[in-house]
Amino acid sequence: MIVSFVGYKTDTIQVKEPARIEHWMVPDSQLDAIVLKSRRQTTFKSYLSAQNVINISSAELLKAACCNLAESFETNPAIDVHFPDAITGNKKIQMLGLTSPNTLISIENIPAIRGAAHAFGLSFYPGTWVESIQISKGAGSVVQGYESIAGQINVELQKPTTDHPFFLNAYASADGRLELNNHSNFKLNPKWHTGLYLHGNFRESKMDNNNDGFLDNPLAKQLNVLNRWQYTDEEKGWVGFLTMRMLTDNKQTGQVDFNPDSDKFQNNFWGGEIETLRADASLKIGYVFPDIPYQSFGIQSAFSYHKQDSYFGFNIFDIAHQSFYANGIFSSIIGDSRHNFQTGLSFTHDRYDELVNIENYGREEFSTGVFFEYAYDNLDNLLITAGIRADYHNKIKGFITPRLHARYTPWNQSAIKLSMGRGVRTPSIFIENQQLFASSRQISILNNTGDFYGLDAEKAWNYGLSFMQGFNLWNKNAEISIDFYRTDFQNQIVVDWEDPRQVRFYNLDGKSFANTFQSEFSYAPADFLSLRLSYRYLDAQTDYLEGRKEKALTPKHRFFANAGFQSPITDKNRQWKFDATYNFLSKQRFPSTDTNPEAFRRSEYSPQINTLNAQLTRVFSSKFEVYVGGENITNVRQNNPIISAENPFGEYFDSTLVYGPVFGSMYYAGLRLKL
Repeated sequence: MIVSFVGYKTDTIQVKEPARIEHWMVPDSQLDAIVLKSRRQTTFKSYLSAQNVINISSAELLKAACCNLAESFETNPAIDVHFPDAITGNKKIQMLGLTSPNTLISIENIPAIRGAAHAFGLSFYPGTWVESIQISKGAGSVVQGYESIAGQINVELQKPTTDHPFFLNAYASADGRLELNNHSNFKLNPKWHTGLYLHGNFRESKMDNNNDGFLDNPLAKQLNVLNRWQYTDEEKGWVGFLTMRMLTDNKQTGQVDFNPDSDKFQNNFWGGEIETLRADASLKIGYVFPDIPYQSFGIQSAFSYHKQDSYFGFNIFDIAHQSFYANGIFSSIIGDSRHNFQTGLSFTHDRYDELVNIENYGREEFSTGVFFEYAYDNLDNLLITAGIRADYHNKIKGFITPRLHARYTPWNQSAIKLSMGRGVRTPSIFIENQQLFASSRQISILNNTGDFYGLDAEKAWNYGLSFMQGFNLWNKNAEISIDFYRTDFQNQIVVDWEDPRQVRFYNLDGKSFANTFQSEFSYAPADFLSLRLSYRYLDAQTDYLEGRKEKALTPKHRFFANAGFQSPITDKNRQWKFDATYNFLSKQRFPSTDTNPEAFRRSEYSPQINTLNAQLTRVFSSKFEVYVGGENITNVRQNNPIISAENPFGEYFDSTLVYGPVFGSMYYAGLRLKL
């Protein structure tokens, strides 16, 4: 019997008796195996999105001592991380030259770090909980609300279905900080998964490396517990997330010899405590129509309670903030898949109870809005997203927020992006400027006719243009990007530090703007090596009572360089990783201290700063690795960061004029275990 088939060798089989015959045929030609290898960058920009989006993976967060979200941007040039004072040890971020309240920070597209959480909220999300981060420059989508001015930072948390069943991270640093993180994930059945995430950190060691009598970092203790439930039914098109969290965070700051039990509200030693209790929950439900896969709807809702009791010397600041958020979104197409739209309703309610020394500032805000966003994609080289939302706020009344984003691809591996949009934001002047309490400055609110502490809401327009080009350099992938953004404020709450005896708050009378130019070059000269270089120029100016001035304590020039090395993975999954990040910051303008006695004055500008961070990781297997690293290895330290540190109860005491690190080099070590 002759057996033949196209592509296989013809075989002849001898049949000697009636029986069942099974015969395997051999291909006529045998090709060698083709192996395709690709190394995805840990940080990359989207060529397809209409918005200028930077994606940061969890692998990027492992390049530094990412203890919490505030420290997650050390290796990214799009975000500036700075210390607002020399007392609290808190880190804040800036984007496009504007402070973090001008950036919408969301957790899985639900606005989260807002209101009372602005000051310390970034430190309440441990780095190990973060799956990825998306940074969108410029005005964001109308779907997430009207508050975005400089951009949006969205954080995706670890999912019970994709995270390791068991994860442990232990961390210790030379400045006395100890930290422990644990993830435990369980599959209950094919549709239900749950995860329990635990975080704890504390610092009990008192350190004063600059010998000014004050703690370099506050004593701290935090316990943070998060529970996630994930439901997935792919056949019926349902997916849902329920996330619940509770945390307590306590800090003690001030002079080394301060004892709260005996020195609170006494003039023996200056000190303070910040005690925070926060509980929040969010629910997300999404449905994709099985027979109409381009059509879906989703419901997002969140509730939070945030209570902070604090004092700084003789200054008292207590706040309780209750917040509720709900958003309903429907997505579909118009005619065909080139025309997409999202529409829906949103509702926000906030209640604030604030005590500032003896003054009570309480307010209640609620807003209701509708939005519509249309996207046109010619499936080739043009994508346009235009959105508009109309909101009614009980204090601002009715207003319109338009947003526009466009992406054009003129040739291969390129993208030109354009954005413009308007943002509106309600101010919380004491929450956002808590560093003022760590000084002897008096508080002055000059306008008293508005709805927010006598002030008006902030309104601004943002415009942006960016260009990206990918290319091959010596047969290796490279990318260059250039962008320019301008923010124009129609109204801004001017925080005026130009009088060293007071902090003045008033509505903008004139102009306030920020122009940001940034260029970035990425290159992988070898499979084991990656390089990123960036330069940023910032021109931020505001009309103060004394005239137009550049924004204080903000460098005009920043140069950034990052190098990453990864050795080949051996058969036992062993590997070395090394990362280093260099930052150069130009001089920064100090607020005026001319009316102080000469001993308590600052020069007009600060010195320039050069800092270097590095980390070495040894991967022993896919389950276990250890790491050691250092921050500010160049040991840059601001001399005498606190004015009149020897007399903190005097009229010249001020810890807010900080332009760089105050505690020198810091080294750390840790381990990660995955099962």
